[in-house]
Amino acid sequence: MTNPIETLLAQFPLAILDGALATELESRGCDLKDPLWSAKVLIEQPELIYAVHHDYFAAGADVAITASYQATFEAFARRGLDAGQAAGLMQRAVQLAVAARDDFWQGLSAEQRALRPRPLVAASVGPYGAMLADGSEYRGHYELDEAGLMAFHRPRLEVLLAAGADLLACETLPCLSEARALARLMEAHPGACGWISFSCQDAEHNSQGERLRDCVTALAPFDSVVALGLNCTAPEHVPGLLKSVRGATAKPLLVYPNSGEQYDAGHKCWHGPADSEQFALAAGRWQREGAALIGGCCRTSPADIAAVAALLRPAAG
Repeated sequence: MTNPIETLLAQFPLAILDGALATELESRGCDLKDPLWSAKVLIEQPELIYAVHHDYFAAGADVAITASYQATFEAFARRGLDAGQAAGLMQRAVQLAVAARDDFWQGLSAEQRALRPRPLVAASVGPYGAMLADGSEYRGHYELDEAGLMAFHRPRLEVLLAAGADLLACETLPCLSEARALARLMEAHPGACGWISFSCQDAEHNSQGERLRDCVTALAPFDSVVALGLNCTAPEHVPGLLKSVRGATAKPLLVYPNSGEQYDAGHKCWHGPADSEQFALAAGRWQREGAALIGGCCRTSPADIAAVAALLRPAAG
């Protein structure tokens, strides 16, 4: 198994992940009030997904996360799409990111390429709760056991693994049972690898209430898991979460929290300030606390990633 994260971090001390995809698509006129979320744009305006990926690479991202978070056979079936059409859209999500990466890299000079790694494409594997579209990815306590979760994820994983991504991004997972199900599936596919990232409710626990340290310890033995950490979490919890897992694994730690704005579920809107400079300063602290892969989740933007790159990639400054 080739470990692309290990290869990248052997050459550069930090991998900068991209930021929110949905936020940028909405800023470009997309209506994502839909159970398919950003996967809806795969059907309607795939060129916008390509453009967002390209903008994140230009901002300094070393890894693009594909628009497949909400893309499942079940969700597409509710739209009247058969299995072949659904698989084609999942493949398109990867292909758009790969094309944006290749076009961006081709446009750089040799001097510019020397300052950063050739970017990677991580195929997003959203949680079972994302398919339910009821917020379960922030609660856990699924009705499915680990075997059931493996059965749910297996068909999509097989499509994404064959689509040409460098690795998988198993993200926003609320509980250890789902993380272990995905790790077991990756172990069963020769050459497969990916990161595991949990949504967390505070500075110690994932969304289901399990200690993040216990989850990291349980997943550390899986060779296919190339990094462990958290995403879609309030940024103020990140330092405590990183401290809580210190020494639990030799695998790289990754964090890509939300912007810091607060979501009002009743009115379905966000409140509070979004400040790229403050996000970058916080990212510097996360790096000092041990994070080797840093990016953004909900409500972050290319401006946030550019600020992180400017501060934490001195050679490119």
